[in-house]
Amino acid sequence: MTDQRGADVDRTRRTLAVTVLTACVLAGAGAGTAAATGEPMLPHPGPDGLVWVEERTGDGGVASGGAWDRLPTVLTVACEGGGAVRVTMQSQGTEVAAFPVECPVGSAGVGSVTMDPGVVRPGSFTIGVDASSEEIRWSLTVTQPE
Repeated sequence: MTDQRGADVDRTRRTLAVTVLTACVLAGAGAGTAAATGEPMLPHPGPDGLVWVEERTGDGGVASGGAWDRLPTVLTVACEGGGAVRVTMQSQGTEVAAFPVECPVGSAGVGSVTMDPGVVRPGSFTIGVDASSEEIRWSLTVTQPE
């Protein structure tokens, strides 16, 4: 049995590995980065975060790992620019979430889904963002709050 400090170290190591994997996937995806406009649409998720995509434009997504099945999973997407994005999440090849987010001009629209423990299976998952326009800016976070 692992003590709390050991569990925290393990989670920190997994979070770091997920962050590196996410950065590699996004760099290889070819999605363009929008010009910085000040504050991010979604803040960094902190220690509960598995994924943070600070800002992208147009279609895109992310593949990651490190999900636990014993914790709830929260997927949040913010976007702006006129139009909408369609968000899908797959865990181990099974779609576990799908929802649209309206993207107003001049402010961020936000959509979120909370999945009960066990819905997202242990290990890897993917998220796709299908934007109605290549000018839509979006951000996303995936967290597993304890």
